[in-house]
Formats: sequence, C-alpha cells, structure tokens
Amino acid sequence: MLVSRGARHVAIAMSAALVLTIAACGEDAPPPQTADSAATPARLYGTDGNMINSFADEFKDQAGMLVGMKGTTPLTPLSEDFKARLKALRPNLTDNTYAGETYDAVVISALAAEQAGSTDPGAIANQINSVTTGGTECETVQACLALARAGTDLNYRGVSLTRGGFTDAGEPSTASYATLHFGSGDRLDDSKTEYVGAGDESTTTTKKPPASEGGGATGLGPLKIGGLLPETGDLALAYPPMEAAAALAIKELNAAGGVFDKDVEWATGDDGTNPEVAKQTMQKHIAEKVSVIIGAGASSISRAVLPDVVKAGLVLFSPCNTDAGLSTIDDKGLYFRTAPSDILQGRALADVILRDGPRKVAIVARNDSYGTGLQGNVKAELEKAGFPVDMIEILTYEPPTPAAPDIDFSAGANQLKSAGPDGVLVIGFGESAQIIKAMDKAGVQIHH
Repeated sequence: MLVSRGARHVAIAMSAALVLTIAACGEDAPPPQTADSAATPARLYGTDGNMINSFADEFKDQAGMLVGMKGTTPLTPLSEDFKARLKALRPNLTDNTYAGETYDAVVISALAAEQAGSTDPGAIANQINSVTTGGTECETVQACLALARAGTDLNYRGVSLTRGGFTDAGEPSTASYATLHFGSGDRLDDSKTEYVGAGDESTTTTKKPPASEGGGATGLGPLKIGGLLPETGDLALAYPPMEAAAALAIKELNAAGGVFDKDVEWATGDDGTNPEVAKQTMQKHIAEKVSVIIGAGASSISRAVLPDVVKAGLVLFSPCNTDAGLSTIDDKGLYFRTAPSDILQGRALADVILRDGPRKVAIVARNDSYGTGLQGNVKAELEKAGFPVDMIEILTYEPPTPAAPDIDFSAGANQLKSAGPDGVLVIGFGESAQIIKAMDKAGVQIHH
C-alpha cells in the first residue's frame, strides 16, 4: 500500500512537470531563469536519530532552521498513562523516542528469567521469544509476573509490542512508525504525527522453548541487568527517554515483587556511541556478573561488542538497533531487539518523501551499518515506487570520533548545491546538525 501511494505521487509530480514544460513553450511563457533564481528549496527529511526535540538544541543560533523538516521513527502511539508514569519519574523529559521499546526490553528480559527459573543468560535467552507469543495474554508487569511465577505460558503485550510477537531472529514481527514534523519553535508538532503499521504477524515464531525450571524458583540470586546506552557521544540526545523507561521498568518490576522474590538490580553503563567506550562498559558488566545487557544504542556499536557478548555468554537486548543485517548476524541466539528492522522503516520513509512529489532526492548518510543500510533501503523503495534512478543522489560521510568531533561536509554540501535536489534525507544522529549547517552555508536553499 505504501509503495502504490508513493507511485501515484511520482506520477502526479511528473504530470505537473509536463504541464509546466508545455506552458513554457507558449507565447506567454516567462523569460528564462538563471540557475540560482530557478533553484527549488529542498525539503529536509530525517530519521529516528535526529527526529527528536533535543536535536533542535543544536540550532539555538539559527532559530527556525528545522521548521518543516519531517521524518519517521519506530513509535507506537503511547498511552497517556505510560507518558504520565515516565513524567512522574523524570519531570524534565521532553521526548519519548524508544521509551516504549526500552521499557519492553527490560520487562521481557525479567519475564524470561522468571519463566526460565534461572539467572543463567543462556536459559533466559531460550525464553525471550517465548514470552512474546502463544499462551495467556497479559499487558501489565504485575499480571505477567504472576503468570510466570505460576509456570503459566504467557504472551506479553506491552508498550511497543502490541500486535505480533518476536520472530525466530528475536525481533518484532510487526511494528508501528510515526511520521513526525518539526513545527514552530523547532519543536515536534504532535498534532501532525501520523502512525503507520508495518510487518507481518505470520512471521511470529512458532518454536517452543526448551523445558525450564520456571514457576516459583527459589534460592536464586538477584537478576542483574546492565545498561549499554548512549549517555555520551553522537546519540546522547536520545538517551534521556531510554534511561527514563529503563528506570520505570525496574521500578515497576520491583513494586510487583521482583524476580525470584528479589529486587531486579540495574547497573548503568555508557556505550559512548563509540566501540572502545562500549567495550570497556562490557568488561565492567562481565565483572559485575550481569545476565542481560540492554543496548547498545547504535547498531554499529552492537556489532562491535557482539563478539565479546557471545564470548561471555551474555544476552544483548537493544531497544533501538534497526540495522537490517542484524537479523542474520551470527549471535549464537543471544541478541534480541524490540526495535524493528530498517527494511520496514525504509518503506515508511520512502512514502513520506513521495507524498511531497519531489523531482530529485538526495540521501545523505553516516558511513556505518545503520546509515548506509537505511540509505540503501530507502533508495530501493523509491525505485520500486517508480522514482527515476538517475534522480537519486547518494552521499555518505564519516561519523565523528571523540578525537575529531567536527565533520567537514563542505564538499558534500557544494555537491548538493550543484545537484539541486528538492528533497534531502539526512540519516544520522546528533552530528546531522553539522550536515544541515554545512548545506545552509553552501547556499542550499532549505524549504521551511
């Protein structure tokens, strides 16, 4: 459905272009325009890494720069009750991006441990897919923990996991995406948010887990869960809602009696949006004998630490990895995620872009598994919808590092100025601000 609607918009845009050409051939045609005067302002599009309110803080000296920018993020319509619980815990919270996914990752991990009757990571991993499909449906921590303690097969339906359960690969079979719009004040205009479903419930796993010791296990130590979230680095602007959701999940699990009648313990940890920082945090968690690690934030960071995770035999459970390649990575059954694959987001993003009937589109992406993976998916979806291949401009940039936090995108910005796209998709994190500022400095007109 998304592709066919996009194809109609391409047809409309091409028809409009034809009408303009015919009119220009008439005796009343306007005089020829110069390249600069004929330039069409480029609409800005973003992704989950930059479609958040805190991203606007990067433009304090350029008020209004983001007005009109739109994009997508994996997001389920959040209940007012859930948002209120988050706010009660973190009153200054301004975004909810990946909050539902983080909350569900922590809760599913705890339910799997209770169901397994063990703190052994391998035993927990064997139960994670199982608690999301089949069995008795439950929606609250208290109700689901009660079922797990009784040894009852359960089907968790939480904040982000509302329809299909996990696939064999340990990720959602269905997802919900939000189309977000930056409005006045460079803040997201919630009144314009639209939700689109994606995925296929029939891909939910039907495999049964091995027999467990669940249902009232005794004599076990506390379940320890460690964080591997972007407290610092390029993705740090997305950290507050994930931290708040993890804290809320731990609080509500313990208020419901915890796991094995003991409080679940949370060990904070920074992934730094940097492989070296993440690996140091991993070693800390290994020493602390955690069973499950919630993270990493960026897909590329999860790829970097996964060999250490597998070697240590721990569970890595990310609330926000979207790299499609992680679905088939060799993880020995220890990697899971509540965020959907970018294959699904590519379709949603292409639809958002095609609705505006662009003539030429540029896709700028950070050069890592997340950026180039999503870039390729969006390009493929645009082509499926009938968008001309030669009207898609592809650019990449090297992500910043702690040693070199600034990006020189002047050459890329000048390339965009020459190419003259009327739609520019920026796939990145906080450093996307540098890309947009470079475009503005180079004279790329931005549609507001």
